[in-house]
Amino acid sequence: MLEQLKEELVELHLELPKNNLVVWTGGNVSARDPQTGLVVIKASGIRYEDLRPEHMVVVDLEGNIVEGNAKPSSDTASHLYVYRHRSDVGGVVHTHSAYATAFAAVNKPVPVVLTAIADEFGGPIPCGGFALIGDDAIGKIVIENIGRSPSILLKNHGVITIGKNARAAVKAAIMTEDNAKTVWLALQLGDPEEISAHDVEKLHHRYTHVYGQ
Repeated sequence: MLEQLKEELVELHLELPKNNLVVWTGGNVSARDPQTGLVVIKASGIRYEDLRPEHMVVVDLEGNIVEGNAKPSSDTASHLYVYRHRSDVGGVVHTHSAYATAFAAVNKPVPVVLTAIADEFGGPIPCGGFALIGDDAIGKIVIENIGRSPSILLKNHGVITIGKNARAAVKAAIMTEDNAKTVWLALQLGDPEEISAHDVEKLHHRYTHVYGQ
């Protein structure tokens, strides 16, 4: 079932350690199949270098296992909450990438002091509240606080990103960490000024409507 999507998820999971977004077995990527509405997510506690398509678990939007013998990720309930409340979302990523999570540790958004942040996120990368892992509480924080951004920081925890598909959500996770690192470095040098809301809108519109093919 959904073999092509499982294979794509194996490849996308490998982008997380490749881009220094996760260590050991932390983090995950899920994808919603647009035809069936079913969600594929990795099994809990499998090291990235060991991941195979058979380690992907297929669940419905209520969390019932449709296919797979392994226990799905402990973040499954939160991913599913996001999918149930955002019909436009086809992929969700969770990481503990160092620089972005440093902002989450002090409960601060990543300010929009770079054109790349305005482009990709349309404003500051928000920071939501604290919630424990295991049920849909993290998903609720995402829905209530993410706004139009494809990324949100989770207080004392890490990062959740969303996208129209899993590849877009992985891209958002990579961009989140890259920008958080640059902003952290800038903060060591001084007090960077935020870009005006007017210019943020112009930058975000160009990036989402004009840039690229």
